[in-house]
Parts: sequence; C-alpha cells; structure tokens
Amino acid sequence: MKKAAIIMGSDSDLPIVAPAVKQLRQLGIECTLRVISAHRTPEAAADFSKSAIENGFGVIIAAAGMAAHLGGVIAAYTTLPVIGLPCSSKVLDGADALLSTVMMPPGVPIATVGINAAKNAAVLAAEILAVEDSSLMSKLVDMRAEMAASVSEKDKNIEEKLKEI
Repeated sequence: MKKAAIIMGSDSDLPIVAPAVKQLRQLGIECTLRVISAHRTPEAAADFSKSAIENGFGVIIAAAGMAAHLGGVIAAYTTLPVIGLPCSSKVLDGADALLSTVMMPPGVPIATVGINAAKNAAVLAAEILAVEDSSLMSKLVDMRAEMAASVSEKDKNIEEKLKEI
C-alpha cells in the first residue's frame, strides 16, 4: 500500500493534525509527518514533492494556517493528489487559510476539507488510496457501516432522552 504524507507549515499545527495521524493509523496506512514551510523552506517543500512518488507516497495532506500556501507549493511540484487542511489561527479563525487553500489556479487543484477537519482529510486520503487497494476499501466500508449503526442506535434512544426534557 502507498503511504500518506502529512506536511505541516509549523509544529504548532500538530494538535490540529493529530486526528489525521490517528485515523490513518486506525486504517493501517503508514504515514509520515513533516514540518515544511512554504515560505521559510520552499526548497524543502519542492524537494519533498518532487521525490514523493519515488518515496512511495500516494497522497499528501498539507496543513497550514493563515496564508496557507503550503498545499499550493506542494501541488506545484507533484502530480500526486494533495489535500489541503486549512488550520485556524488567532487572526480570522482559519477563514484566511480556507480561502487560500481553495482558490488554486486552473491545472493545479487541491482537494480541500474544512477548517481543522483533520479526520476528514485522513478519510479522503484513505479513499484516494483505496481506489487501488481492496483491503483498504473494505476497511472504509466497515467504518461507514459502524457510523450508520451508531446513528441508528442514537435514533432508537432518542425517545428516552425526549422523556427527560
């Protein structure tokens, strides 16, 4: 199975990306976590991206806040799918990162999840990898079934909760 990479613009993004690491591990996907800045270490971003395919990666999650150019820089140097994970910050609560990540020029797309939505980034990464991995696809099908069962159970129990109101 191909690996997933999670690239953070800063180590301060670790609490935001931690759920993605956990989700990828639960699905049995090997992942690498790196701190690479689009602005402070652009050569490292380019080097990582250019060698990602030969290093066994199948998808890259780029987590960044504020100007959030990391996903775009990564995508500029690879044809692998890049998933942008906009991170909230003290200024604008992540809306700036969301817009920076979503607004890519034609021909260099980035799939973008919600602000701080690391688990969704990991699930999307898994879905991309599962296109060529039936075992991983089965895990995703099972995960969806568990979610549906959980909602059904909550639906069954809601009448009891209604009586308590």
